[in-house]
Amino acid sequence: MQGEILSFLNEWLPNIMPKWPIFFRSLGETLVMVGISGALAFVFGMFFGIVVTVTKKGGIMQCAGVYHSIDKVVNFFRSIPFIILLAGLIPLTRLIMGTAIGVKGAIVPLVFGTTPFFTRQIESALAEVDRGVVEAAQSMGSGPIEIICRVYLKESLGGIARGTTITAINLIGLSAMAGAVGAGGLGDFAIRYGHQRNQLDVTYVTVLTLVFVVNLIQILGGIVVKRNVH
Repeated sequence: MQGEILSFLNEWLPNIMPKWPIFFRSLGETLVMVGISGALAFVFGMFFGIVVTVTKKGGIMQCAGVYHSIDKVVNFFRSIPFIILLAGLIPLTRLIMGTAIGVKGAIVPLVFGTTPFFTRQIESALAEVDRGVVEAAQSMGSGPIEIICRVYLKESLGGIARGTTITAINLIGLSAMAGAVGAGGLGDFAIRYGHQRNQLDVTYVTVLTLVFVVNLIQILGGIVVKRNVH
């Protein structure tokens, strides 16, 4: 039975079979890129999303200067195509990481490319919080930090989970694009072996793997959202 399975795989996946070690190494590189850059983007995006929400007009810490500064920076980075952002950040990436290639070289541009997107996701999630609940907390003497933690974040957990899921899926796509320009991971694997050598089975296996990872994230995110929607 095992011999038949191997024979079948060798017949239909002749190019991918000898490359499983490279494939799994590339998968690991993608997960590392997504994990590290995703964690950093989550922290920065959460912070900037909260600041934009509370400092906007009518916010609990209204400050036009802070709001417009962050808003314009977020819009600026969101308007830059990621492939151009990769090239533009090479000097900064080298300064921070010591290299602009490989997994380490991809983390900085991935953070810059993902944080503005996640900031808007958080801003959108917090905007769904009932203004009346915020005003009630203020009338009871709650301070800004208490309102942020006990009202905004608590009441918008479902929206935050939804935004995190969307951002994680978007980040996987960016990591594959980064791989196409030397960052490693599944993007590099698919381009180097699938596209440049015209080995279609390599491309198909890579695509199916990415589809599986994206759907897994979608399922897990959906479970979290359902548990936190009031």
